[in-house]
Amino acid sequence: MLAALPVLFAAHQLDEAFVWWGLQGNVASVVGRVALWAYLLFAFVVLPVYVPTAVWAVEPAGWRRSAMVAFIGLGAVVSGLLLDAMVRGPVTARLAHYHLSYGTGLHSGVVIVAAYVVATCGSLIFSGYGDIALFGVVNLVAVAVLARLEIDGFASLWCGWAAITSAAIALHIRFGRPHTSLAHTAT
Repeated sequence: MLAALPVLFAAHQLDEAFVWWGLQGNVASVVGRVALWAYLLFAFVVLPVYVPTAVWAVEPAGWRRSAMVAFIGLGAVVSGLLLDAMVRGPVTARLAHYHLSYGTGLHSGVVIVAAYVVATCGSLIFSGYGDIALFGVVNLVAVAVLARLEIDGFASLWCGWAAITSAAIALHIRFGRPHTSLAHTAT
């Protein structure tokens, strides 16, 4: 699951291109609307559960892996709340400078976004694998910087950042040494 993230993020960014083109009138509006829903379903509903589950799946048996279940549960709650906001609508996207601005009519957005960050970045940081934990820290810093720079385009910019930096995951999978989890070295 973890190794698939770079491909999934790449497809996610390709999908966002269709959202962008739909808003510009370069593709049929129905194509842009379907792309919008696909983009948000992946970002808001799939990722908050997928990321902590992927980290859980690579962790060796032990207390860290058991504790990862809390991140998965939090991600599931976040996913449910964001899906509910999408279904209730309205679901919108608008062109902005260098990004798209998405809207769902979400209430308590700051709390839910914070829980999203804890579920995704927190699970990475909590990993016993140093490379994965470092990836989580870097992404947490990026979240803070992106939110400070452009809160209006946060979802678009963070997903773009994740797509680019997910190459680090591919490098970890390819070149990381097996059994280098902190769980193995601490015992």
